Amino acid sequence: MRRPRLKRALWVATVLTVVAGSAVGPGRVAEAAGALWRAEPTAPGSDAPFLPSPQPLRVTIDEMVAKSMRVKNDVTIRLADGTTRVTTRYTFSQLVVKDHMKVVHPGGDGGPEVTIDVPDQGTLGGYDGLFQPQETVMWGDIHQVCLNVVVRICGVQGLLNAFGPVIPLTAGASDFDGTIYAIRATGNRPGLGSTNNPVHLPGSISVAP
Repeated sequence: MRRPRLKRALWVATVLTVVAGSAVGPGRVAEAAGALWRAEPTAPGSDAPFLPSPQPLRVTIDEMVAKSMRVKNDVTIRLADGTTRVTTRYTFSQLVVKDHMKVVHPGGDGGPEVTIDVPDQGTLGGYDGLFQPQETVMWGDIHQVCLNVVVRICGVQGLLNAFGPVIPLTAGASDFDGTIYAIRATGNRPGLGSTNNPVHLPGSISVAP
């Protein structure tokens, strides 16, 4: 009974580290990913500094604000199973969840489905209590997003990818839907018990067999 429970716990830990990168400590990221996938803990030649799961996350956000978003197109990331993907890197100075964020990892290879549900508000990145900058990096593809400017404009992910490499973009958005391989929030003092933690996502975690 111990081995299935250990594998289940490692699976959940890996999903959490994919979502919150170094917020739980780089050593734990490498340990959890390496133990579960039997892969090396670094990713030479990859845009991502760790090895995301080959099963991507499904991320939806009802309403959010992206601050100083920068885009790099056609980056190559290496996954934990040794394969590579060409995708897009989105970097935010802060990602503010204003209403309902849901992150679903579908499992695979016998692993359980893990769901992180943030029903109300949350933040990734920003500034800590000493005004030291934090940031959030996201590797993946946006399938749908609506910008809330004077009017609500949907289907603008192509424009974001076109202008994001040139100028930082700040905008309110809604109905975000993306296939995301990793989200990494970093800060100078990312201790789990610290109020300066770059990850503030009050909600629930559920695991389905």
